[in-house]
Amino acid sequence: MADLFSIFRKSEFLQEVGHIAKFAGRFFSEGFQPRYEFREFIRQCYWVGYKSLPLVGITAFIMGLVLTIQSRPTLVEFGAESMLPSMVAISLVREISPVITALICAGKIGSGMGAELGSMRVTEQIDAMEVSGTNPFKYLIVTRILATTLMLPVLSNLSNAISLYGGYLGVNIRGSVSWHLYWAQVFDALSYGDMVPSIIKTFFFGFAIGLIGCYKGYYSTKGTEGVGRSANSAVVVASLLVFIIDLIAVQITDLLNLT
Repeated sequence: MADLFSIFRKSEFLQEVGHIAKFAGRFFSEGFQPRYEFREFIRQCYWVGYKSLPLVGITAFIMGLVLTIQSRPTLVEFGAESMLPSMVAISLVREISPVITALICAGKIGSGMGAELGSMRVTEQIDAMEVSGTNPFKYLIVTRILATTLMLPVLSNLSNAISLYGGYLGVNIRGSVSWHLYWAQVFDALSYGDMVPSIIKTFFFGFAIGLIGCYKGYYSTKGTEGVGRSANSAVVVASLLVFIIDLIAVQITDLLNLT
């Protein structure tokens, strides 16, 4: 009985993966063909990027400050306190800042898209768009996925800057490092091998968040209960995909000797 249940769950998982892959294929086949919904795309960039900036900025600042304060005692113990700015910069830019920003967006943007599109599905607004001759996939899905794909790298880079500023304040809580010296150590420690992979993988983070959020909402069922399930599963699946993409990116950068 347990084996049968396991087989059923595996087949259900593979079906879901196939549906998501088909959904992504439809995005690539329809997303770059006229008609282009520029106004809706700009509106989505505003909601995804600008409206998420306060949450991302506050989190990044606290993240940089706390990481610096927590790392100081260990470095002091080994007599390497002068390496604190370099260590914080590499940790934040390579991994912490992009991943935390993506998880914040998965929770805020992924759930919002799942709930919004799910509500439109169960109230038959999407069906009404199809009847009126509007392509709901291009108007609702393509614009949202493109917006998250393009805005997440912007948010991640802003998060890098804000978290490094938080690190500067953290360094000076119990020490005295000048503004010029701190940033000189930060930029000396960073290289293109740190920045480029960090930026590239955020495009994939954004695409995954937008894809899952739109997929879960677009195919929502069972009324208002289904809307809640769509929002919840969008956050869970998108967050899991962020970690999987990050793992793949780390392996690729390691194979290319960029670490």
